[in-house]
Amino acid sequence: MKPIVAKFGGSSLADAAQFRKVANIIHSDESRRYIVASAPGKRDKSDTKVTDLLYRCYDLAAEKQDFSPVLAQIRSRFAEIMDELSIDFPLDDELNAIAMRLAAAPERDYMASRGEYLNAKLLAAYLGFRFIDAADAVRFSANGRFIAEGTNEALSSALRGVEYAVIPGFYGADDAGRIHTFSRGGSDVTGALVARAINAKLYENWTDVSGMLFTDPRIVPNPAAIEQISYRELRELSYMGASVLHEDAVFPVRAAGIPINIRNTNRPADAGTMISHNPPVSDNGRPVTGVAGRKGFAALQVELSLMNNEIGFGARLLNILAAHGVSFEHCPTGIDTMSVVVDSASFNACREAVLRQIELQLHPDHLSVEEGLALIAVVGHGMGGMRGVAARVFSAVAGANVNIRMIDQGSSELNIIIGVDEVDYETAIRAICAAF
Repeated sequence: MKPIVAKFGGSSLADAAQFRKVANIIHSDESRRYIVASAPGKRDKSDTKVTDLLYRCYDLAAEKQDFSPVLAQIRSRFAEIMDELSIDFPLDDELNAIAMRLAAAPERDYMASRGEYLNAKLLAAYLGFRFIDAADAVRFSANGRFIAEGTNEALSSALRGVEYAVIPGFYGADDAGRIHTFSRGGSDVTGALVARAINAKLYENWTDVSGMLFTDPRIVPNPAAIEQISYRELRELSYMGASVLHEDAVFPVRAAGIPINIRNTNRPADAGTMISHNPPVSDNGRPVTGVAGRKGFAALQVELSLMNNEIGFGARLLNILAAHGVSFEHCPTGIDTMSVVVDSASFNACREAVLRQIELQLHPDHLSVEEGLALIAVVGHGMGGMRGVAARVFSAVAGANVNIRMIDQGSSELNIIIGVDEVDYETAIRAICAAF
């Protein structure tokens, strides 16, 4: 019987009551043998995540200030869980070792990782499972680059012959033992790596919502749940802001053909969202799987007569951006025009230098930047086989009196992306959702 990998997020492991729920979920299915743990999250809206407290400790230590009051708050969080669940664990010894290392040579990634490390140790002790340190199996290079194949080999070796294990998420280490972390939410990635390493039958990602929703509930009240979604659709929606799962968590399990199930720790009976290779089969005729978007973009507009005759023009323009560390998001073009959509924050950090290089190297007839752009992605495998979907999108937005400033559709017809003014973002989202 193939095992299940179950990753539990910070809200799922925020306190002793949540630990009990997690234990009940794990024990309800004997296939759940490999557990990935996050650091304790918020217990309520006014609370602070343990990872944020750890970052605060690091900042104070780096400035040679007293971090002991913040470390005491962290101790209190873990001690409360231990005491209520009667877990036998040398918490003071662990925290003293962390404090000594922090005082001697503060390392940001090391400190940030201690929430997952300690919580995974507590959970392993509570469940009676073996603790496997991610620092021994999730591989990074010395400069912090994640090493995928080396990790797969190391994790497979570390877990071989281990029947039940808890692995902390979010971090790994290089050959010298220096800790490196993924971006925030990276415990999702660790769970996917473990699933790939053991060839799991399923990767469950337990959080505080019952799967993915058709769109952002802060914009559209009570949106429909997504029962099934493909890896590609998830990737598109995650990138555009549907943040129920870290976008990089898709790759390890997609390569191995392992489905992902997004589940709710507080409502374990809910089926959640199933993510797999196969496009979802809709029985309601809805061609769109989900709608997501983000603000904070700018469009660089370049015009040049006979641009199409200048071989390599587009490559030279993108190379200028790349030389300044700016990645392009989309690139809709015409015969004599080229628009490059970029993240406003990264572009504005080097705006004048980029514009100057474009003028010097490309000699455009006209060069401008349009700020305040929001992008909205309408995603669904069903769009490619159904006529009139794009027309419904554009008609819905026009009917809401919103001007479309950019249109981009992928060759696979998996998505339609439109750009609108940031002030019209929510209005456009609501109009599109109402149309589908």
